[in-house]
Amino acid sequence: MNRKGLIFLITLLLSAMVLTACGNGDEENEGSEASAEEPEEEVMGDETEEEPDQAEEEKIEENEEEPADTNKEGSFSELITYMEEETQGIANVLYENNNSQSHDMEGISLTLDAYTLVELTDFHRDFAIPFDDQNNGAVIIAQYTVKNDTDENVHYMPSLYMTYVGADKDLNNHRYLLPEEEQLPTLLSPNNEYLLEAGQELTGYYAYPIGEDRLVDVLEVGAVDVGVPKPQTDKDDFSTTFGSEGRFSFPLDAENAEKEEQTASQGFYEDKATADNMGDKEMLESEEGIGKSEDVDQASVTLEGYQFTNFVPNADEAPRFQSDEVVLLTVRFTIDNGYDEDISKSSISSNLYLNDGKQWTLNEGMLLPYGYGDVIPANDSDELLQVFLLDQEQYEKIWKDKSFEMEIGPMRNIDGEDISKGAEAKFKLK
Repeated sequence: MNRKGLIFLITLLLSAMVLTACGNGDEENEGSEASAEEPEEEVMGDETEEEPDQAEEEKIEENEEEPADTNKEGSFSELITYMEEETQGIANVLYENNNSQSHDMEGISLTLDAYTLVELTDFHRDFAIPFDDQNNGAVIIAQYTVKNDTDENVHYMPSLYMTYVGADKDLNNHRYLLPEEEQLPTLLSPNNEYLLEAGQELTGYYAYPIGEDRLVDVLEVGAVDVGVPKPQTDKDDFSTTFGSEGRFSFPLDAENAEKEEQTASQGFYEDKATADNMGDKEMLESEEGIGKSEDVDQASVTLEGYQFTNFVPNADEAPRFQSDEVVLLTVRFTIDNGYDEDISKSSISSNLYLNDGKQWTLNEGMLLPYGYGDVIPANDSDELLQVFLLDQEQYEKIWKDKSFEMEIGPMRNIDGEDISKGAEAKFKLK
């Protein structure tokens, strides 16, 4: 090998050594950089793992702070799914109403929280009987809450029968359409003696089946009603009921719901015509806040107000009236009972003098919302309504512009005995 070749070989070997050294250095640097970044990646990794936990905690806190769902839509959705699966039918929601209605019975309240009308079609024939032997129809699912705000245990039988104008039978709960443990007749049943303990609140459902043919009639009427029964202090003694019966109205579409709201906004007194939805009222004349008082022996009677209304009875009630259109005078009193025994609301009578005293008529018992057991407790006070049925034509032509005077009394106890020794009170209405 000559000198030039030797020099070239040495140069080549040195270059290879330098390149190898540089390569090792780059790898070491990359390794060092990676090592330096590892703690940073660990921190990032910790943050990534913590963020879902924090988000979950915030979500839990938000859920805890949110009020309970009062819309009931979710609850109805689950119940409807259950009903479809149980019946092998097809469900379709026709209408839903979340406007609650409540009725208080001396500390025991029943509330209609919400309800929905669900069309149910092509279901299994095993379910046909409560649907009038048809396998198409609808179900009204209602959510009720019953609450005992008193210090005493009571017994409450949830006999919440549904009816409507022209009905040939009442509709009742069908136990196999909804989960049995969520139904109100299960929560309050013979098994627990219908016991509603002091301070207790129970929420449950009712399912009212409607056959296909009946549904046509119901939708034509546009609304159904449910009567509210009274609680008892003794489950075996119906004479121990207390409070007053009530009624919930179920409009079945938006149009009838609006009509119901308009009627309610007029503030009609809850006589039987109003309470039992016996027909349509239209306010003619009214006065509130009168506040005139008269003593009837040991009781004090205060005239609070009156309403003259034009009343058109519905098809079911029309046979009970002599005319298709009448005028009702409903008078509201407060009675302060100074006796040591109860005053019976249904036993108090009254007279109305019309046409400047030339004519008179008795109060109309069939339009009073009271039954046996509805009383003004001893040494307590309560509202009393009196209702008079007037001929519409005579009212318009003769009576409405003349004086109306009223005589009320005597006071009677639960046995109908006169306890005010014949004493009466007289009031001039206008």
